[in-house]
Amino acid sequence: MPELPEVETVRRGLAPVMEHVRIARAEARRPDLRWPLPSDMAARLKDATVTALRRRSKYILADLDSGETLIIHLGMSGRMLISGDAGQSVPGQFHHSHPLPEKHDHVVIDMANGVRVTFNDARRFGAMDLTATADLASHWLLAGLGPEPLGNRFNETYLAERLSGRRTPIKTALLDQRIIAGLGNIYVCEALHRAGISPKRLAGRISAARIAELVPVIRDVISEAIEAGGSSLRDHRQTNGELGYFQHNFRVYDRAGEPCPTPGCHGEIRRIVQSGRSSFYCASCQR
Repeated sequence: MPELPEVETVRRGLAPVMEHVRIARAEARRPDLRWPLPSDMAARLKDATVTALRRRSKYILADLDSGETLIIHLGMSGRMLISGDAGQSVPGQFHHSHPLPEKHDHVVIDMANGVRVTFNDARRFGAMDLTATADLASHWLLAGLGPEPLGNRFNETYLAERLSGRRTPIKTALLDQRIIAGLGNIYVCEALHRAGISPKRLAGRISAARIAELVPVIRDVISEAIEAGGSSLRDHRQTNGELGYFQHNFRVYDRAGEPCPTPGCHGEIRRIVQSGRSSFYCASCQR
C-alpha cells in the first residue's frame, strides 16, 4: 500500500494540472470503490474549481470553491493517470486527446485546461468521498489520525507520552495511525534501523533519550523519500500517464540475507513477521 512519501509524490504530480483549474466534467463509472461513492458526486464536482490540493496522512485532499473537499485514497492498487497537456487540448473536445476509458478506470475527471485525470483501481480498495471542507477534520476517515511526522505537533514529548506504558512492540506502535499519521511498514523499518532500535522492543520500555533520537530519524527518512519522489516527477511522466512511484534505496526493507549497511556492523538483515507484516532489521546493531 502506498505510504506517505508515495502519496505526496502523486499529490505533487497532480497539483500543476489541477490546482486553480475548473473541473469541466466528471464521471463515476461505477457506484462504488471500497465503499459507495456519493450518488451525485459527478454533478457536485462539475464546474467546481480546485482551490488547493493537499495531503493528510495517506489521503489526497482537493479543496473546491463549492465549499467541499474531494477525499482520495489510493488503497492498494489505485493509480492516478494523466492524459493530455494543459493548454494543448481544446476544452469540450476531450475525446480527441484522451484514450478511451479502460475496465478499471472508475472515476474520470476532465479539467477545463484539457487535462484528464483518471482514477484506476484494479482491486477497488481505494476510496473517494465528498465532504464539507469546514467539517473535514471530523470526517470518519480523518478524525482519529495522529499528527503528521513532519508537523510541529510531532515531537519527542508527544511521542514519549503516546508510547508510555505501551506493551506492544515499537514497530506496531509506530504503524498505529492514531499515534503518527502516514507512517507505513517500509519507512518504519527504515527509521528503526537508522535509530538502532529493534522492532521487537516494547514501546513503553524505550528510554526518553532513545525516543528523542528516533523523532528526527523518522523526519529524515520521510523527508528524504519525499525529495526522491519529487525529483523523479519534475521532468518525467510514465508513458501511460501514471504518476509513478520511485525506486528508493532502502537500507533494510526487503533485503533479508544481505549484510547490514551500518558502518562497522557485521550483522545480516533478518526478516520476521509482526502482526501479519514483514519486519526487516539487523539483530546486531538494533537493540
